[in-house]
Amino acid sequence: MAAETHDKLDASVKDKGKILVVEDDLALRKMLFNSLEMQGFIVNEADNRQSALDILQDNQEISVVILDLGLPPMEHTTDEGLNVIRQITDEMIPVKIIVLTGQDEERSALEAIREGAFDFLSKPASFEDILISVNRAFLFHHNELAMSADGVTRLQLSTKMSDGLKAVREEAEEKLVRQVLKETGFNIYQSAAKLGIKRESIYYFMKKFGISRDND
Repeated sequence: MAAETHDKLDASVKDKGKILVVEDDLALRKMLFNSLEMQGFIVNEADNRQSALDILQDNQEISVVILDLGLPPMEHTTDEGLNVIRQITDEMIPVKIIVLTGQDEERSALEAIREGAFDFLSKPASFEDILISVNRAFLFHHNELAMSADGVTRLQLSTKMSDGLKAVREEAEEKLVRQVLKETGFNIYQSAAKLGIKRESIYYFMKKFGISRDND
């Protein structure tokens, strides 16, 4: 199946950025396409590794990739998806990769993060969870571009991969929440809006990570 791209969006909807969805399941890909487009994103589509890489080379404004690890011709393994991540990393394409994994495939998700993925979601993932991850990815991408002038290429995590997925994700969450709170002067409403989460979630993260204006 040929890759499909779409760069048209109703003028009444604000362009929030460009996303590439790499998924060979047509129904799921179209659901993601339509849902993300309704949120104001410009969405490109691919159903295999080569078409995904071609689109990324031709569309340098893409910031986030949603990637299924099980791609043809080896849909029942994670090899093709991991190869996409490796090639993106090797070619230094500046995108954030959100991996879609099969249920309970912790080993595959860890390997994806080790290769350079930004986040992981287990199938079936709710669109709310996908949107939260996408908003986080865009925020990280934007901040890294801003920091590149100071010689910082990416927000680094210190958690060891052997600590598992939960530790990796929690450190990423803590770093991001602390950074956004500082940027907004601890304005809860603005911080929640930037992260794409509810205000109650900001208070939850502050309590969880022991974040306060005094110690930050």
